Order: sequence, then C-alpha cells, then structure tokens
Amino acid sequence: MKYETSSDKARSIAQISSDKKGEDIVLLDMRGISTVCDWFVLISASSSRRVNAISKTIQKALAKEKISPLHIEGKQGTSWTLLDCEDVVVHVFYKEVREFYGLERLWSEAPSEQYVGKCLEKTLQNE
Repeated sequence: MKYETSSDKARSIAQISSDKKGEDIVLLDMRGISTVCDWFVLISASSSRRVNAISKTIQKALAKEKISPLHIEGKQGTSWTLLDCEDVVVHVFYKEVREFYGLERLWSEAPSEQYVGKCLEKTLQNE
C-alpha cells in the first residue's frame, strides 16, 4: 500500500504502533505551523525495550513501502527514539520521558488527534 498523503502515512504509523502495544498515541498536525514536517506521531511505551520494538516495527513496515527514515535518533536501549520520515516525524518515548519533554504542550497550537484502537478522535481544544 503506497501512502497517498502524509496523513495516510501518519495514521498507518499510529496503527502499526498500536498493534505493537504503543500507548497514548497522538498525531499532531504540523501543517501550517512548522516547515519541518506535516505530522508528529507521539507514542508512549512501557519500557525501553518496548520503545525499541515499536521503532523497529515501524521501520520494517515503512521499508516494505520503500520508505527509509532520513534520520534516526536514539538506538537500542534508549528511552526515546525519533524517526524522521520526511513529512512525518515519529517520537517513541518511555512514558516518563514523554511527560518530561511535553511536546504536546510545546506544540499546543497544533490540531491533534488521539489514536484509540483503530480510530482517531480529534481533541476538543483544537476544534
């Protein structure tokens, strides 16, 4: 499946991470706010091992679509991995690290969608 839009890619990454037991998955719509990317996908994990497993699973799924991250920050055993997939930047955090950095607060003006199971719910604050 080729991604037609950056939104499709972000939502697919959300689904992949959910299937791998990612938690508290939030998509931030960065279009019109940042020139760096169109979407941030924020994912929490219950351990450093889970951070690594989710990141690797996302990379494998994207590789099937012939997509390689332009840059990867954080390697095995870390508490935060960043995957720069050009128009989508993925942050996989150990829960406490995500709370510390507070990207949702930093980018609070970005419309956000909470990924729950197989669906997205727009947050009321951004409508």
